[in-house]
Amino acid sequence: MCRWMAYQGDAVYLESLLFEQEHSLIHQSLSAKKSEVTVNADGFGLGWYDEREEPGFYHEILPAWSDCNLKSLARHIKSGLFFAHVRASTGTATNRSNCHPFSYKNWLFMHNGQIGDYEDLRWQLDRLIPEYLYSERRGATDSEVIFLLLIANGLEENPEKAIAATISQILNLMEQKKITEPFRFTAILSNGSEMIAIRFASDDHAPSLYCKEFEKHIVIGSEPLDLSSDGWALIPQGHMARIKNNRYQVNPLPNLMKMTA
Repeated sequence: MCRWMAYQGDAVYLESLLFEQEHSLIHQSLSAKKSEVTVNADGFGLGWYDEREEPGFYHEILPAWSDCNLKSLARHIKSGLFFAHVRASTGTATNRSNCHPFSYKNWLFMHNGQIGDYEDLRWQLDRLIPEYLYSERRGATDSEVIFLLLIANGLEENPEKAIAATISQILNLMEQKKITEPFRFTAILSNGSEMIAIRFASDDHAPSLYCKEFEKHIVIGSEPLDLSSDGWALIPQGHMARIKNNRYQVNPLPNLMKMTA
């Protein structure tokens, strides 16, 4: 499973979160504590917002801990909202187009988890992407398909409705194909002003998701950034967290019981 973290608050240099914490994301890429996969070495990516409306991003296929460019970028980039992701592939190739976060206009998206038996569904899932969006399909991951389906289902107008519709589409297709492997989906989106995090699984084992409020910022991610985990709240499975103005609110995913019945 991949590891990721997101930050919202006063603008800070990325290195303060990516490298300087006791259990930073770079440390997690070598020694994850809340995942069956300890090492995440199949590429990494950054996405950040600054004065421009659209986010900047950087993807690389090297392990995050060994890339000198990442160290330099993190030392010099300052942002009040950024994403970072270290990848453990679930079968697709290790290349830049498969590295998170993914972007569309002013949106960023990254994901930890997988669609069960994805290769058996890949053709059908791609066909659900509208023609006007299909040119945005750069890689081969299930994560990118999910993101494009979220956009097609109205992410820009009504994120909660788009999330519910997308989860429902995937579960219905899995049911039609009689796939019993689980759909696990812990992800985060942002339009540059708000972050929306989701923790869902079709079984009882959704990938972990933790959040902590500090005085002037919020951090959310796969694991706490310190080994004690003091003050870090585990987002319940089947819930979403909406983060804005350095505060977060957790609510059940809409229509979850209906979708999984």
